[in-house]
Amino acid sequence: MLKSMTGFASATGTLNSWSWAWELRSVNGKGLDLRLRVPDWIDGLEIGLRKALSAVASRGNVTLSLRITREEEAGGTLSINAGVLQSVLDAMAVIETQAMDAGLSLAPSKASDIVAMRGILDQKALGEQDTKPLSKMLLAQANELISSFDAMRQSEGDALARVLKGQLSEIEILTTSANETAKLRAVDVAATLQRNMAKIIANTDNLDPDRVAQELALLAVKADITEEIDRLAAHVKAAETLLAEDGPVGRKMDFLMQEFNREANTLCSKAQNAELTRIGLALKVLIDQMREQVQNVE
Repeated sequence: MLKSMTGFASATGTLNSWSWAWELRSVNGKGLDLRLRVPDWIDGLEIGLRKALSAVASRGNVTLSLRITREEEAGGTLSINAGVLQSVLDAMAVIETQAMDAGLSLAPSKASDIVAMRGILDQKALGEQDTKPLSKMLLAQANELISSFDAMRQSEGDALARVLKGQLSEIEILTTSANETAKLRAVDVAATLQRNMAKIIANTDNLDPDRVAQELALLAVKADITEEIDRLAAHVKAAETLLAEDGPVGRKMDFLMQEFNREANTLCSKAQNAELTRIGLALKVLIDQMREQVQNVE
């Protein structure tokens, strides 16, 4: 089943005084790039999330963010660890200064991002709360989130597969048309060669018959597109087989599109016929459209 590299999912949840919001999205990428923005003070959370995401995605730039807030509880208030906060702010100032010197522009930092860093909130103010129940519930909900995300990628993949199958059918039709046109062209090409050779022989003395035969054979080979037609047909079958496979096929499809394009280019260069040239150009346009679609296949 084909799968797209683009997807999105979001969710919210609560546990006691905690509330949170998830956002998971992915876009095209050459490999798998997981970017997680989750609180580091929840033990085991990031490791579990990476494992779960790696199980459903093999390619794409995947970004997962989790924002957690905590309401004030009766009998206590949250407090900031001033020393740790100042150290973090000082470090951020150094980073921003060096970035400016390098001509880089950084996105503004949010207070919620800073508060989520380990050590900013006073652990005593948190009542030295065990984060295991919170981590367990977050990971359970994350599995549902990731399943929804994966379902969207599969749905997008199904739509991509339908488009690609339709384009492959068009390529097959054009390839058949090119083959039929080439057969009709062969008669004209042979007649043209004979007329030209007759003129040369009539106006030239002491021609070597063997050399003439070699030149004619070379011209015939250069004009023959049988191999290109056969390879295009084989590429169509290979692409259809890949679309029917389970698992990631994006890299293989991308390579196959390069081969499609190579054969279409050669067909155009050998055409020597207006209709064959038209077919070759139509193939190139269609193949280019397919390559754009294939860039989104996992």
